[in-house]
Amino acid sequence: MRSLTKSNQQFRKAVSRLPLGVASNFRYWGDDKTLYVKRGKGGRIWDIDDNEYIDYRLGYGPAILGYADERVDEAAREGMAIGGVFALATELEYDVAERIGKMVPSAELVRFSNSGTEAVMAALRLARAYTGKDAYVVMEGGYHGLFNEVMWYSEIEDWNPSDGEPRILPYSEGIPEIIKPLFHTVPMNDANAVEDLFRKHANDIGAFLIEPIMGNCCGITASKEYVGNVRALCDRYNVMMIIDEVKTGFRVAKGGVQELMGVNADLCTFAKSIANGYPISVLAGREDIMRKIGDGVAHGGTYTAHSVSLAAAKKTLQILDETDALANIEKYGLELRVGIAKILSTRNIPHSFVGHPALSGLFFSDTAPSDYRDWLATDYDFYDNMAPELHDLGILVEPDSREPWFLCEAHDVKCLSETLDKFEQAVDITLRKLPSEMTAISTA
Repeated sequence: MRSLTKSNQQFRKAVSRLPLGVASNFRYWGDDKTLYVKRGKGGRIWDIDDNEYIDYRLGYGPAILGYADERVDEAAREGMAIGGVFALATELEYDVAERIGKMVPSAELVRFSNSGTEAVMAALRLARAYTGKDAYVVMEGGYHGLFNEVMWYSEIEDWNPSDGEPRILPYSEGIPEIIKPLFHTVPMNDANAVEDLFRKHANDIGAFLIEPIMGNCCGITASKEYVGNVRALCDRYNVMMIIDEVKTGFRVAKGGVQELMGVNADLCTFAKSIANGYPISVLAGREDIMRKIGDGVAHGGTYTAHSVSLAAAKKTLQILDETDALANIEKYGLELRVGIAKILSTRNIPHSFVGHPALSGLFFSDTAPSDYRDWLATDYDFYDNMAPELHDLGILVEPDSREPWFLCEAHDVKCLSETLDKFEQAVDITLRKLPSEMTAISTA
């Protein structure tokens, strides 16, 4: 049994100066479960109690090549020699923008920010400016950062379909109610719902914000047909299609989810995998739209286009573009799915996978969900009970069943074998611990 003595001690100290004892709400796992990291290398991390974990969170995806990748860190040190930020430009900005444009055809022009939230904020502002329309659509289950306009969600956990549509609620206190009338939502994979909404409100809607693979909803994926239909509807009703690739960009393909779906966004956003963990994000899109920046639309920031992050991004994108890194990650992901499926099938546990092997969702149901509402029909209690067992065994996954598993280039054959061995142990421990009626459901 792992010990978290030092992490618990650190929590008690940290909570005296930091709300929840951490710098982000999502890092708080409970007073006695919150981890503090000592170091990371490759596909593994060590906490301050020296517990070792194979990490399938990877900071929610940034470490696409693995922690402390020597190639990227060496490039970052070269970026340090440039000097940081100057409130002036450097040559690196063009170099990285050129590579992005080569990999993503819709990225005709590029602007840099520091986080996914900032990039999506800028995309929404730009779409409104270009169309002159303030309302917007967000897909149910989509996550687009922590800013007021997108911090609304469809409450489905206690929802009964016979009561009508789910309630729309704010993610947080402090979200102005005055924003809510601008917010619209639709279920994934229902193009008719999009068309009905556009027919009623197209004169007000300036943007359709979509994650075709939902990075905070276990990788639930839009069909290629659906994405194509939405693309056509956006064109017909003069709505900007913003594809949020903060998590999928440069992870699921060199050209991101747009390459997989065969679609070009009007605007798109990237962040997690661009620089292997160094802080940077991107807003990109059609030239005619992007030229509004500086011609009526404000965009900037003191720390945007930092020389260290840009240098790291230049090297990371070169590796992803010019080597087999992404193909190797996908291969590992497919082998991991095969191994997990064998373990679960042997125990007659219903299961299915969604998303992409590099950003993989596991559900305990025979049929993979096609939208967020389908999550209700899965045995998420089994997952939520199994996750802590994996942690105790040294496999780090997000405790919430709605989060996918992220893979990196540094996950190797040893990681795979160890993961499958410990996954099997965790499943059996969970089956023994669950109430008999829940176990019966899980193994039906």
